[in-house]
Amino acid sequence: MNVVFAFLALSIPILAILGWVVTDWLRFKEKQIGAISSEAAEKAAQYVAKTERLEQRVAVLERIITDRSAVLADQIDGLRDKPLN
Repeated sequence: MNVVFAFLALSIPILAILGWVVTDWLRFKEKQIGAISSEAAEKAAQYVAKTERLEQRVAVLERIITDRSAVLADQIDGLRDKPLN
C-alpha cells in the first residue's frame, strides 16, 4: 500500500509538469502557424498586385497590337521621340 501511495504521490506532480510542457509547446506551435499564415497572406497579396499590374500592361499591349488607328500610331511615334530621362 505504501508503494501505491508513493507512486500516486510522484505521478501527480509529474503529470502536471508534463501537462504544462505540452500546453506551452502547443501555444508555441499555434504562434508559429499564425506567423507562417500571415507571411503567406502577405506574399499572396503581393502576387495579386503584381498580377494586376501585368494584366494592365498586357491589355495595353493588346490594344496597341490590335488597334490600327492613326491616332495610336501618332501616340507611339510621340513616345519614340521623347527622351528617356
